[in-house]
Parts: sequence; C-alpha cells; structure tokens
Amino acid sequence: MLSYGDIAGMIDHALLKPNLTDEDIIRGCRVADFHGVAAVCVRPGDVRLAAEILKNSKVLVTTVIGFPHGTTTTRCKVAEAEEAISHGAKELDMVINIGKMKSGAYDYVKEDVKAVVEAAHRHQVRVKVIFENFYLSDEEKIKVCQIVNETGADFAKTSTGFAPGGAEEDDVILMRKYCLPHVQIKAAGGIKRLAQAIRFRELGCSRLGCSVTAAILNELKE
Repeated sequence: MLSYGDIAGMIDHALLKPNLTDEDIIRGCRVADFHGVAAVCVRPGDVRLAAEILKNSKVLVTTVIGFPHGTTTTRCKVAEAEEAISHGAKELDMVINIGKMKSGAYDYVKEDVKAVVEAAHRHQVRVKVIFENFYLSDEEKIKVCQIVNETGADFAKTSTGFAPGGAEEDDVILMRKYCLPHVQIKAAGGIKRLAQAIRFRELGCSRLGCSVTAAILNELKE
C-alpha cells in the first residue's frame, strides 16, 4: 500500500499562474513545506522569494525556463537558467521550442535543450524537458524522447499545464518506452485526484506537477 510520503514525495507543487501575488507564493511554499512534497515550482521572478521561505526545508525550489511556449532564443533560455540557479533554483523545467519541433527543425531543438542542460549541470542542477504533448504527433514525441536521451537531460515532462490538454496516460506510456531507463518521467497538467496520481505512478512517473496538492494529499489521509 502506498504511504502518504510515497505520493507527497512525487509532487512538484505548482505556483505558476500569472496573477499570483507574493503572499500567494509565500503561502504556497508553506503548503509545500507542510506536506513535505518534492519541490515547489515557481515563476522565475519568484525563485529568490521561494528560496528564502524554504531555506530550512527539504523542499526543492524549481522554476520554469522559456515558459510556456518555449519560443525564446537559446541564449535567453541559458541566461534565464543561470539567473534562476543564482537565485536558488535546484531544478529547471524547460519548454522545448514547440514551433521549431513542429517545423522539423530537430537539430535546433536538440541544441536548445543541450545548452540549458549543460548550463544547469555545471551547477549540479537537474533539468526537466517539457514536451507539451498536446501539440505533438506521436512521431514528434518519440523524437523529443531521443533528444532528451542524447542531451543528458534528467526528466521528460508531459506538459506545461497551460495548453488545452495536459497529462495523458498514453503519452506517459510512450515516454517511458522511448526515454532511457535513467530518465525520469514527470506528468503535469490536469492532475487533480489521488486516483490519477496513483495511476501515473503505476505507469512509471516519479514526479507529478500539481496545483491542488493539499486536496490530493488530504484525499489520501481520508
């Protein structure tokens, strides 16, 4: 039987909505700490604040790079990553350039991901590569898996949570099949119930992006 810690330890508590205030970020970090989740995922401008709130916590501070469309230049993504790391980020969730992927510019996407991975790994910071599967064909998803494998990224992630569709079981199955065994899988987008969390764990996910963390974990307590 799964324990509370098993599920809590998979969750990246997401605080990414554009209208969140500083008080919302502080409150969200305290919720993450109280529940003992893996990480709190905040907007780049909130990393310093989150790192201060969680400086005595085991909860990691994560932020997003090139969010939510992945269309900023590689140079901008690397600069964003380096600044976030200097502010206290321990993990980065970067969005691939979706438009370039749809254009078949696979070398561009690979070099874009590689640049961020190399910048992060110099500081022992892990990178989650966000596919945004809603916009991709299965062939394109498989290609992004190969890019993740070849660039040394640490995680493959389904979605930003800001596209019309989020985490889907079929996508997780595909990603787990085509990513190397050491690459971890993160499902995100639309995960609101405990049953979903358990199912994605069964399919091979080690992380879940959730904005309703307390509701999921309280359901487990009950």
